[in-house]
Amino acid sequence: MLKSIIAKRDGAVVGSAGSAERTPSVRWALAALSLSMLLSSLGTSIANVGLPTLAQAFNASFQEVQWVVLAYLLAITTLIVSVGRLGDITGRKRLLLAGILLFTVASSLCGIAPTLWLLIAARAAQGLGAAVMMALTMAFVGETVAKAKTGSAMGLLGTMSAMGTALGPSLGGVLIAGLGWPAIFFVNVPLGILTFLLAHRYLPVDRRGPKTDSAGFDHAGTLLLALTLAAYALAMTIRHHDGRGSFGPLNMALLLAAALGVGLFVRAQARAASPLIRLAMFRDPGLSASLAMSALVSTVMMATLVVGPFYLSRALGLNAALVGLVLSVGPLAAALAGVPAGRMADRFGAQRMTIVGLIAIAAGSFVLSMVPATPGIPGYIAPIVVITVGYALFMTANNTAVMTDIRPDQRGVISGMLSLSRNLGLITGASVMGAVFALASATTDITTARPEAVATGMRFTFAVAAILIVVALAIAVGTYRRTWRNRAPAPGAALQASKKNSG
Repeated sequence: MLKSIIAKRDGAVVGSAGSAERTPSVRWALAALSLSMLLSSLGTSIANVGLPTLAQAFNASFQEVQWVVLAYLLAITTLIVSVGRLGDITGRKRLLLAGILLFTVASSLCGIAPTLWLLIAARAAQGLGAAVMMALTMAFVGETVAKAKTGSAMGLLGTMSAMGTALGPSLGGVLIAGLGWPAIFFVNVPLGILTFLLAHRYLPVDRRGPKTDSAGFDHAGTLLLALTLAAYALAMTIRHHDGRGSFGPLNMALLLAAALGVGLFVRAQARAASPLIRLAMFRDPGLSASLAMSALVSTVMMATLVVGPFYLSRALGLNAALVGLVLSVGPLAAALAGVPAGRMADRFGAQRMTIVGLIAIAAGSFVLSMVPATPGIPGYIAPIVVITVGYALFMTANNTAVMTDIRPDQRGVISGMLSLSRNLGLITGASVMGAVFALASATTDITTARPEAVATGMRFTFAVAAILIVVALAIAVGTYRRTWRNRAPAPGAALQASKKNSG
């Protein structure tokens, strides 16, 4: 009895009951998870606004400084599923703490890097830490809150993810203008230390189940998946230095290697005793649809990060600090929308809210594809707010739909797959949407393009983005209809049931 009282007093969050979910320790645990999600998402986007500054500081081309963003994404993309599975096997808390520590130390190294290539190497290490944080954050939700509150918790995490992605350019612009480019990396250090302390104190202790050695981890599958994803990511990011970022023979060879890698990985997973990813998961149309939609939406969100700073600075003539202030409106709207979105997902159903979020993103993208430069700042802010709110709503509902009913021993790997789909979208968006923007601007160097050319490039890029969201919307509607048909009673079933009850 005394032990149970002490456990309740200390706020044991494992197996959260209805009464446990209101304890302060659960709130602090959610604070640790929220900060982990915020930091890992912020790391993706905060460097984008610094690319022009970094190009000047290191006397490098735009293609070279792009690797500051791409090295981070590459590390996350290649390893996120593997670290999620590793957390399922070895214990999520200790792995998450290691990831937070690595992220914080690497952020310090980024800020003091004397050369561009050392900065890129530190960003890759930072990406590994972020992979752990992204993969395990959502997996902890099932251990910290009751099932009925999953949507609200995912709403909080979705808000932090959206804020991290959208806040990066605005915060980065302010920091660069006031303190210089190292500040965009140093800002992670105090936040990382706080996250580590909260996670260490309040997250549930790893359960000591039956002894599981490394034989339970699929080493061959992990290596194959990492090489396959690396080949795809490099195919999408390596560009000829002709200013247009053209696709060459090396890109095609890497894409073919990635396709071959997918085949080998699927074959290895079918034969493995303890596979990294159970292929049977993909027979669930809901999971497959959620992963596809996540990738498409993330592609569009990265387009806003690639295009936005250049449009605001070149086409509208704003300085770095004002660019940051303009872009800070979107995160504020996302922050206000995220938690209510989680409650709406709990109340009205995650699939319906997924569709509503996608409609908002599509509407905002269509408006940006048609807006002339004359409305100035308000003409950009209004559709961006709609897109950002839609993104927060979509992320919340989509993650809730996937994470609500999965087995505890699969939470890490499924959470990793959700994050993988998001980061595949981001890495595709950074390269493909960046290339679309450059081609539509009809310029060899986007950093010195004429304002009219940049405005044209922005409109065309968001026209492509709108089309991608319409595809995601079609997937969402198809999945919702299929689910509705499966739940609907067969014709005459209700009549037969009433006759049986009256009899």
